[in-house]
Amino acid sequence: MSEAISPATMVVWGGFVLAFIFGAVANKTNFCTMGAISDIVNMAHWGRMRMWLLTIAVAVVGSNLLYYFGLIDLSKSVYQRPSLSWLSMLLGGFLFGVGMTIAAGCTNKNLVRLGGGSVRSLVVLVFLAISAYMTLKGLFGQWRASYLDTVVLDLSQWGLTTQGLSQILARLTGLPEKTALLTTALLAGLGLLVFVFKDKRFRGNLSQVTGAIVLGLLIVAAWFLTGNIGYGENPDTLETVYFATNTRTLESLSFVAPTAFSLELLMLWTDKSMRVTFGIATVIGVVLGSFAYAVSTRQFRWEGFASLEDLRTQLTGAVLMGFGGVTALGCTIGQGLSGVSTLALGSFIALTGIVSGAVVTMKWQQR
Repeated sequence: MSEAISPATMVVWGGFVLAFIFGAVANKTNFCTMGAISDIVNMAHWGRMRMWLLTIAVAVVGSNLLYYFGLIDLSKSVYQRPSLSWLSMLLGGFLFGVGMTIAAGCTNKNLVRLGGGSVRSLVVLVFLAISAYMTLKGLFGQWRASYLDTVVLDLSQWGLTTQGLSQILARLTGLPEKTALLTTALLAGLGLLVFVFKDKRFRGNLSQVTGAIVLGLLIVAAWFLTGNIGYGENPDTLETVYFATNTRTLESLSFVAPTAFSLELLMLWTDKSMRVTFGIATVIGVVLGSFAYAVSTRQFRWEGFASLEDLRTQLTGAVLMGFGGVTALGCTIGQGLSGVSTLALGSFIALTGIVSGAVVTMKWQQR
């Protein structure tokens, strides 16, 4: 009888498969948060934004139903810590929004473009990874830890153990926490669904509707993969752990820090302590999923920089995204989808920063 597949292996390969699908669907549907914001600012068109909001609605309802029925524990995710670093979230999100706008795409979009043949995106991702790694463990990290992360709102002084909106609602209204959780998730999800589907044109766009539902379910599946399948007893230490995640707790899709960890793995390949994690597998999966779609539809095209000025602008955006994404604990996917799906207060602050940074930069570019 063959040996059972280890939880770590299932998490890594499962993450790769989920991200492969994510990359292919994002390429096919042109899923892009920066593009969605740009459509509104420049053309007052809400099509791609409705797709993004539908993805959020599916992710919120699905993730919190898993939490409600005890299949995962979102309170243990990094987004739900009772220590709210609001300045890091807001400023980091704002800088990420600025960076993704001048780089013409967020981390996920650049991974998708790389799969489609963009050498420009490869260069952007390398500089983003260097900046992110410096923010995690290097010079930028010292600035972040000394000046931003020290500005903290301790929610535990109000009796809260997480920064989830459901627990805040329970505290304010006296509702049981599980009731507050279900109420918050359903209200948020249904509110978004009403707004999204009130537009007849969007309802008729089967590609965007289907794509959004699939992408939202992938966020939910990733939580289940790392928080249920990947949760168990470590045979070496006999401790109950989350396997193969960089945060050592349950994770869903996020691409800034995992891009940095991917670069670290390549640079320290012979270090036997290095392992492919869920995050690294998802970075690879998005690129290959996008590549598979581009090749199968004959849309694969080599792409480079248009000019020296284009190179300079793209690299500046990459550095800002690396610093901002780590500081805010996520990007348009990490906070905008995965974080928001937990209904964490900090994720909404980070998302506000991202959107604000993008809008301000677009207005500045117009002028």
